[in-house]
Amino acid sequence: MKKLKELILDLNASDIIVICFGLFLSALNLIFYSRIPNWYLNIIINFAFSGFILSLGYMHYTTKKVFWEQFHYWYIVPTILFSFKEVGYMIKYIHLGKDYDHVFISIDRFIFGTDPTHLLYNFANPVLTEILQVAYTSFYFLPVILGANLIINKNIKGLTYTTFIIVYGFYLSYLGYFLWPGIGPRFTLHNFGNTSLELPGLFITDFLREFVNSGEGIPAGTLNPAQVVQRDVFPSGHTQMTLLSMYLAYKFNAGSKKFIIPAGVLLIIGTVYLRYHYFIDLVGGALFMVLTLITGHYIYNKWAAIRKSEPFNWRSFK
Repeated sequence: MKKLKELILDLNASDIIVICFGLFLSALNLIFYSRIPNWYLNIIINFAFSGFILSLGYMHYTTKKVFWEQFHYWYIVPTILFSFKEVGYMIKYIHLGKDYDHVFISIDRFIFGTDPTHLLYNFANPVLTEILQVAYTSFYFLPVILGANLIINKNIKGLTYTTFIIVYGFYLSYLGYFLWPGIGPRFTLHNFGNTSLELPGLFITDFLREFVNSGEGIPAGTLNPAQVVQRDVFPSGHTQMTLLSMYLAYKFNAGSKKFIIPAGVLLIIGTVYLRYHYFIDLVGGALFMVLTLITGHYIYNKWAAIRKSEPFNWRSFK
């Protein structure tokens, strides 16, 4: 059996960042153990998952089987979702219900003189709502589409880099949620229960809206949804991660950019039109996107140097 050091060096940069974020969450659970119910279960799960990642890296690089290789690429998708739920659970108890929506509202009003969601409501119509709701929901698929495109093109180096940047970007946005929790204008500036009446779609808007709501912990019939919804407003992760997907699709000249870029533009517009975000959240998402690219590139190549593997260089794709 390999020694622990050798097992760790088998891991790629995405594995390392997942483990490090799990350790970070475990540390927060320890610090705020008096506030977080069942905090020890979070720690046990985080450490168990780190062991799973070590085992997965071992299977990938020792068996060389396609199954373990592909599993090693795609286990990240459910991992991001699980971390999102754990973060939401922790924020609720760490901040004890303190949100920063009033700050975001004040900034938006300073910039526009009013609330952007009210401005955009003047242009609302069912066709536009349907298009933007479909685009908004595509957020969950854009990075996957890009990754699949890179696999089809056998651009494994690009896939590995993209996977790291995406997972690292998600984790940075989660740090923003920890620092500045908020619930968004659909709760604070509008009546959440009237959303479907005020912004009706055509055919699938209600279904997609319910899909999004369920992912944030507020399925239909939830009592006091504003109290239980995930605090994930600033920065706008939808804006940050969509901009990253658009940028990477463009830089790798992926065929999927013809879909990702226009869908991404509509998605970002939809974040405010559909009342999920304040305008300042989009600004935060753009800044976090730049932060992700700058620091992520450095971290990725730093780990490559430790592993004595090839660093990533955009010039090799010119």
